[in-house]
Amino acid sequence: MSQASPPSRPLLAFALGSLGLLAGMVLIAEGGRRLPPDPPSIAPVQGAGDPEPASPTPMHDSRPGQPARKIAEDLIAPPPLDPSGIERIEPRPPLGELGLATAPKTPMPQDWRETLLFRPVATSSAVFEAMGRTVAVSGTVDIDPDRTCTFDNTAWPCGQRARAAFNAWLRGRALKCLLPPDADRFAIAAPCALGKQDVGAWLVSNGWAMAAPAGIYGKAEAVARNARMGIFGPPQ
Repeated sequence: MSQASPPSRPLLAFALGSLGLLAGMVLIAEGGRRLPPDPPSIAPVQGAGDPEPASPTPMHDSRPGQPARKIAEDLIAPPPLDPSGIERIEPRPPLGELGLATAPKTPMPQDWRETLLFRPVATSSAVFEAMGRTVAVSGTVDIDPDRTCTFDNTAWPCGQRARAAFNAWLRGRALKCLLPPDADRFAIAAPCALGKQDVGAWLVSNGWAMAAPAGIYGKAEAVARNARMGIFGPPQ
């Protein structure tokens, strides 16, 4: 009668491992049932250096308000001022004439046009005739041809000399003047230019005419007087 062969070692090891795995699973299941419940959560304590969270709504102080405390009132607050002791004085004159605004020019009517006047002839120091028109240079005061000026107790015919100086400067060249359409029917005062030179400025600054009281050539006349030019100077 034959004897049974003992079981092989690999089969025995596999059987023992399976039993150990099954026993471990049973122990884990039993331990989960006996664990105590989770401890209650504790809110973190805010430290002294941690920033406070922003309040969702602004907080208002319900306590009654009090006036601000005054500190060094004598030093900070302006001293009391008596209006009766204030004296109004005239403003100081300007330091110079460079910053002074020039007088505005008188606007001309819209129907006035720049017109070329050929072969002008001076009839006095600031009046000329050309192409049947008689034009007085605006902004100036004419020197009558019969006027006599005195310089250092010496009289001389400054009116005739002024007319001659104007004619010598013109030399028959065309003047461009701002004139109305019907200027040929009467004498008229108008601004004129010889090329780019203002006729009134040339006459007054050289002393051959005077500036109108409300005109724009007051400074030019002052220059001529100080320099003793034209009618303000010696005989010529």
